Amino acid sequence: MGNEAEEWGLFPRPRTIERTGGTFETLDDAYRFREEPGLGADGYEIDVSDAGVEIRHAGENGRRYALQTLVQVRRACGGTLPGMRVRDRPDFPVRGYMLDVSRDRVPTRETLERIVGFLARVRINHLQLYTEHTFAYGPHEVVWREASPITPDDVRWLDGLCAAHGIELCPNQNSFGHMERWLKHDAYRHLAEAPGGWETRWGRRQPPGVLAPTDESLAFVGGLFDELLPAFASRRVNVNCDETFELGQGRSRAEVERRGRAAVYVDFLNRILADLHARGRDVLFWGDIVRDHADLLAELPRRNTTALVWHYEAPTDPATLPGELFEVLGDFGIRPETMRGFVGHVPPFAEAGLAFWVCPGTSSWNSLLGRLPNARGNLLDAAEQGLAHGARGYLITDWGDNGHLQPPTVSFPPIAYGGAVAWCAEANRDVETAPFLDREVFEDASGRLAGALEAAGHLYATTGAEPMNGSVLHYQLLGGGLSFLARVAGTPTEGGLREVVETLDDLIHVFGSATPRCADAGRIARELVAAARLARHGAWRSARRCGFEAPGVDAMRADLTEAIELQRAAWLERSREGGLRDSLARLEGTLAEYEAPPE
Repeated sequence: MGNEAEEWGLFPRPRTIERTGGTFETLDDAYRFREEPGLGADGYEIDVSDAGVEIRHAGENGRRYALQTLVQVRRACGGTLPGMRVRDRPDFPVRGYMLDVSRDRVPTRETLERIVGFLARVRINHLQLYTEHTFAYGPHEVVWREASPITPDDVRWLDGLCAAHGIELCPNQNSFGHMERWLKHDAYRHLAEAPGGWETRWGRRQPPGVLAPTDESLAFVGGLFDELLPAFASRRVNVNCDETFELGQGRSRAEVERRGRAAVYVDFLNRILADLHARGRDVLFWGDIVRDHADLLAELPRRNTTALVWHYEAPTDPATLPGELFEVLGDFGIRPETMRGFVGHVPPFAEAGLAFWVCPGTSSWNSLLGRLPNARGNLLDAAEQGLAHGARGYLITDWGDNGHLQPPTVSFPPIAYGGAVAWCAEANRDVETAPFLDREVFEDASGRLAGALEAAGHLYATTGAEPMNGSVLHYQLLGGGLSFLARVAGTPTEGGLREVVETLDDLIHVFGSATPRCADAGRIARELVAAARLARHGAWRSARRCGFEAPGVDAMRADLTEAIELQRAAWLERSREGGLRDSLARLEGTLAEYEAPPE
C-alpha cells in the first residue's frame, strides 16, 4: 500500500489499496454488488475501473464498510473515483465498546444515538452497557429508583438502532462482585458474603459488595437474567464476575480456607455459566481472577464461554515502578510482569485453549480530559498481543470511576483509534484521529476542535507526575489527591503545572469559540469547557499542595462553585438526572474544604 489511504484521509486505513489508473465519474446506483462469504466476517473488496465499480462483500457490514470507503475517497477526490483496488478485512471479527452506565452517569437516548452512530463510523460492531444497578428490574425498584435506569423499552429501542448500524447490543449484568448498590439495602444484605462489611489490606472498612457463593445468590442472579435477557436480540451475555475482593472474609471463610479463594470463585462462576448455557447463551466473564490458576482454567467449559482479559496501561518496564505499588494492586491481579502489557495477561488463556477477548481501555476515567498517549499505547498493545495469541475479539472499555466526571466526547479519540487498530493494526498503528474527527464527526471546517481535544488528552503527562489509572488533575480535584495511586506517582513540578494551567486557558477559549456544524456542537463545547475548568482547578489544587503559586482560598471557592454549575448543566444535556447528585457530591466535598472554619 502506498500513501493513498493517508492522501485520501481514509479512516480506518484499509489493509491494501492501490491505484490502477484513470479517473471515473461514477454514480452510486452504478455500483455492482456481489456477496462473497469467503471474504471473511465483515470483509470487502472494491475494484474501480472503466467497467464501473464492483463491490464484493461478506455480509451486510462488509457492504456497509465498502460504501464508507467509497464515500471517503469520492469526497477527497472532488466527487470522482480514481481507478483503484481495495482488499480489506478485519483483524478481529468482534470489535466492541463497553460503556459504564453504573458509576452515576446514565446516558440519555439522544446521547446513546450519537454514540452508536459514531461507533458505526469506526467499525465497532458490538456494544455493551456495563450494568450493576441501572437496569429497571420490575421487582427491584428500591435499587434503581434514584438512578434513572435503562428500561426494557430503552433496550428494545437501542437494540433496533444498533441493528440498523450493524452493531450487536449485548446484555451485561454484574453477577458476583460490584454489587454494592444492591447489598446496601436491607432487602438484599442477606445475600452478601460479608453483610457487616469487610476490611481491605490497608485497614479501610468497606461496605458489602460481593454476593455469597450460595444457592440463594445463584437463584437471585438467575432471576435478574430471567428479566434482562428477553429484552435483547443477542445470544451473548456478559456476567462480569470481577473483583470479588471480600470473598472468604465472611460466609465462605471456612471453604476458602479449606480449598482456596480462586477455587471457591470458580465453583460459583461455573454454576452461573451452567445456568446460562442451559438457556442457549454464549457467556463472557472477566478473566483476571482465574488467569494465574492453570488448574482452575482447566475446569471452565470450553464451549460458549469467553474470558475477557483486561489491562489498561500502556506497556511499562516494571523496574521503573515503585515496589509498594504491587503490594496494593495484587488484589487486582497486577504483578510486575503484567505491567509489560497484554503479553503478561493473555498467554495462560491461549495455552489453556479457552476462548478470550483482549480488553484495553479509553484511559478517560479518573482523568477529566483523558490520557491519550497511554490510551493509544494500551489499545495498540491489545491489538498486537491479541492477534499474536489468537484472541477472538477486542473490547474497548470506558469506565466511570469516581463519579464519571469526564464527558462522552473525551473518549472519542481513543475509541476511534481503538476501532482502527482492531480493524487492522498493521495499517493503522500510526493513524491520526484528529482529521477524521474534525471532518466526519464534529464537522469542524476550521480543523481546530479535535486537535484541541487531543491536546487536552496529553496534559496529564505535563504535570510531572503520572499515576496509574488516572491523572493527577483528577486525583487532586477529589479529596485533596490522597489516592494511593497519586501518592506513588511522584511530585508534580511547578513548571509542569504552570504549563497545564496556561494550556487549559487556551483550550477553554478554543472549546468555547469553536464552530463545528454537527448537531450536538453546542453540547460538545459546553461539556469540554466544564471538564477543562475542573482540570484547571485540579492543577491549582496540586500547586497549592506542593507550595507553588496558586489562587487564594476565596478565588478557589468561587472558581469551583462556578465549575460545579457548568458540570451540572453539561451533565444534564448528555445524561439522565439520576446519579448527578452522587457525582457532584464528590466535588462539593472538595468545595467544603474552602469554607472558613467556625469561630
